[in-house]
Amino acid sequence: MFRLQGTKVLAVEMTGDFVKAKNGSMVAYDGQMAFKKLSGGGEGIRGMVTRRITGEQMTVMEVRGQGTCWFADRASEINLVGLQGDKLYVESSNLLATDGGLRTGTSFTGLRGASQGNGLFTTTVEGHGQAAITSDGPAVVLRVSPQYPLSVDPGAYIAHQGNLRQSFQSGVTFRTFMGEGGGEAFQIRFEGDGLVYVQPSERNTIAGDV
Repeated sequence: MFRLQGTKVLAVEMTGDFVKAKNGSMVAYDGQMAFKKLSGGGEGIRGMVTRRITGEQMTVMEVRGQGTCWFADRASEINLVGLQGDKLYVESSNLLATDGGLRTGTSFTGLRGASQGNGLFTTTVEGHGQAAITSDGPAVVLRVSPQYPLSVDPGAYIAHQGNLRQSFQSGVTFRTFMGEGGGEAFQIRFEGDGLVYVQPSERNTIAGDV
């Protein structure tokens, strides 16, 4: 159903079913399509209220029909993630599209969200199907295992999945260690078993240059 056309355009083949996508991300379609704007990125009242309180903004549209629809977002790289009943945690700004059968919601992130300036909640996607996430440059998928925990710069973090625990650590920063000064005051530490998606470009964060 989902396929990449190059690295920056997502093509979705539909046969009467639907997908949910970031509002305004459709760049072309053929066949018969119907578009409907949805209220909030999460399911139900809780998702809508959470976004209003925390500022986690995610305007979503439903695309239904028969034919092919193409999506893109500011020439960002697109990465496909397959879900087999598990849950994906992703920054709302990096979520491009999901299969219609996948459920979206919100999850509390605490300090990580605050440090990134994205509010205290992040978007969750769960079920069986595919999701498309964007990155500034080609995303790198890093494996976390019980023997090898991972520390990530908050500005480079995109998403994660699997049985992972998050915590914050401070101290020497990546940029400070390289003698560039400033840098991130915190890193996110992941422990457990799963995958973390990072981008080779940093968004501006509140924790930066502290």
